[in-house]
Amino acid sequence: MRIADVLRIKGTQVVTVTPDTSVRDLLTVLAEHKIGAAVVSERGSSVEGIVSERDVVRALAERGPEIVSEPVSAIFTADVLTVGADTQLEDVMRIMTERRFRHLPVVTDGALSGLVSIGDVVKNRIDELERERSALTNYISGDR
Repeated sequence: MRIADVLRIKGTQVVTVTPDTSVRDLLTVLAEHKIGAAVVSERGSSVEGIVSERDVVRALAERGPEIVSEPVSAIFTADVLTVGADTQLEDVMRIMTERRFRHLPVVTDGALSGLVSIGDVVKNRIDELERERSALTNYISGDR
């Protein structure tokens, strides 16, 4: 299965914030959308970075509560690994596990086209295992 298949089910909407968005406003956006990360993009079509709850927590621990008044550009991850729509789901699972990423932006022809979370990957894998279990149960019971 490819990332394009996951996005076909999940959708391609990506929540973005600009680099000058305050951390306070970022937290509001994350809470409103019930998400753990947002792509940092000046126009919503490129990937200039990614900012997650982890980034906020680390910055709070290092610099204190005043960071909520700072721009997202002060805490975001600028060196972002992205994947393409044709990337195999197994490769994404490996990347997320080895690099400890929870979110990977999807880029198609140089433009932001989706965001895949660890939750999306796990859900897909559970659905896949359930289909296999059902097929095997039907095969064994003769209910083909």
